[in-house]
Amino acid sequence: MNEHEKALPSEGTAKPAQNPAPVREVDAKYRRLLLPVLCFCLLTAHTALWRSPFPSAGLTAAVFAWYALYYLWNGPASLARRSNRVLLLANLFLALTMALSSNWYFRYWNLLALLVLLPVHALSGTASLPWSNPLMLWERCLLCLYGLLGNLWASFAAATPAGRPRDGKRTFALTAGALGAVALVALLLPVLASADALFAAATASLRSFAAGHFTVTLWNLFWGLALTPFIFSFLYSLDYPKPLRKGAEKPPIHTDGAAFLLVLGALAALYLLFLAVQSAGLFGGPAYLAKHGISYAEWARSGFFQMVGVTAVNLTVILGALTLSRPSGRSWTAVRGMSAVLVAESLVLLASAAWRMSLYVGTYGLSFKRCMTYWGMGMMALFFLTALWKIRRPGFGFCRAAFPIALAGWIFINCVPVDFLVARDQVDRYLNHESPVVSVHYLLYSLSFDTLSQLDRLDGTKPASAYEGDWWSKDERLCDIIARRRETARSVCTDWRTWSLSACLASTP
Repeated sequence: MNEHEKALPSEGTAKPAQNPAPVREVDAKYRRLLLPVLCFCLLTAHTALWRSPFPSAGLTAAVFAWYALYYLWNGPASLARRSNRVLLLANLFLALTMALSSNWYFRYWNLLALLVLLPVHALSGTASLPWSNPLMLWERCLLCLYGLLGNLWASFAAATPAGRPRDGKRTFALTAGALGAVALVALLLPVLASADALFAAATASLRSFAAGHFTVTLWNLFWGLALTPFIFSFLYSLDYPKPLRKGAEKPPIHTDGAAFLLVLGALAALYLLFLAVQSAGLFGGPAYLAKHGISYAEWARSGFFQMVGVTAVNLTVILGALTLSRPSGRSWTAVRGMSAVLVAESLVLLASAAWRMSLYVGTYGLSFKRCMTYWGMGMMALFFLTALWKIRRPGFGFCRAAFPIALAGWIFINCVPVDFLVARDQVDRYLNHESPVVSVHYLLYSLSFDTLSQLDRLDGTKPASAYEGDWWSKDERLCDIIARRRETARSVCTDWRTWSLSACLASTP
């Protein structure tokens, strides 16, 4: 850490208490920034109002524009802390994946992640709780709501020469009234026209004019103007944060570890019995399972999702016991020891689930869900190793390590071409006569455009039903279906908002 970073306030520490007067001036700085905020809101409206297909590059552009505006507002101070720089790079990468990938699962989850991480990053300088405290999400949620709604007058004050709140409130009232009037008239006019034929005839020319001139562009302008006061208010709150009310400091709650010891002991005994029974199936093979009326494939395909859920419960119990138990005496030592045993058993459960998943994949091949299950089991193993370190050093903050691990793990899986690997595995298995079918319908319409390059390895002159039964008409060739899919990729690339590198590469053979 350099000298500059040492001089900075610690992460999660709010700015020095500012008690602005009830009447605040909006100076020239805010009047200069009003136009960039308006441009960002217009771009966001232009992107968000696009319904279908998914606005890929449009969302990437909106996030990059947000950070340009955020840096313009805060200057170099927004990049002073190392944690801020790391989160900035993570958010920019997640935004970039929108324009690179065409997998709908990753797109929607990345969008949800950005909706959480962008405010967390922006409010890091005004929040009092550090990022490693799980309660910081609730605090930043409250700060975000205050930021969006607490200074709506500021943008209108910036639009007036005086820049006073009173003038801004008057401008806000007039602008809101005008926007509300336009929206209600546009909404109710067609409703009234459908309710009365005479009124419909009298207003036909007006409605025709509105349909011809009140286009999508004007709607984008309407929503961009409507969004501007909220974004300006949020950014304004970064300069004038409102400290949240805090109750009196409460001592940490600790209880006798004997209760947790009973829970941990019961779970450890249950999992020991489970592992003993399961090991018979793992090492006994198909012959042993057949004696009990269970097919090997049926046994291999069951259980791994449940095991992931069970290990998540185990992790919660372990962290609860370590956090709430009184850190002294023999009970505390026994709780730590039993927690270590439960961690070891949980890692064995995850290894068993991974083994059974591998047996199933070896028989039926990869799918997107199976790849994500592998990833989920790997992440759970990392979390358990982190918990094991906390058992060794009770003062270690679990979330301080778990949050970066989770973010790094999600970025990693975004870098893996999962759809391509699934398609290659299925086609390889078919060409090597390891599987009689290829899930053509699944590869084409449930996954991204990345699967097309692998489907081209099949004989396109054959009907699609030759690869996957009766999903397709028997006279429809696979090459014709792939050609339609490529045409869809080309249509997606016709608008910059929906463009993605995956669709662009798939649009040509």
